[in-house]
Amino acid sequence: MSQDLTADQVDAMITQGPYHQWLGLKVTALGEDTIEIRATWREEWKVHPERPYTHGGILATLLDLAADWALVRRTGRGVPTIDMRVDYHSAAMPGDLIVKGRVVKPGSQFSTAEAQVFDLQGKLLASGRATYFTGAVAPKK
Repeated sequence: MSQDLTADQVDAMITQGPYHQWLGLKVTALGEDTIEIRATWREEWKVHPERPYTHGGILATLLDLAADWALVRRTGRGVPTIDMRVDYHSAAMPGDLIVKGRVVKPGSQFSTAEAQVFDLQGKLLASGRATYFTGAVAPKK
């Protein structure tokens, strides 16, 4: 178990990836089985110049990230997604987003976690649930 990880340490782990850096992620809270991440809005997230709402692929990415990294205290790392479901509730207009993830059911091989995306006013924009492979990782050769 990696229960001694801090939000800053998890933030550093998440933002190692260039895509995650581009998303402007910042871990703002970390609990035993929960995580909260803020994503800095980017002009490139727009679906179309005349339709300024955020592309659903960005929202799905944020859901996957938060659900995945809610498992970090149990695994010490990000884990591969096996299956994921996303529900869109409202258009995400320009502005930073808050993503909250939580572990639903931990397991030795497979775990389930869920997440929700909110705007800064607290409006629910999207939610999702996924299964992750949390088994042992093969040693690097």
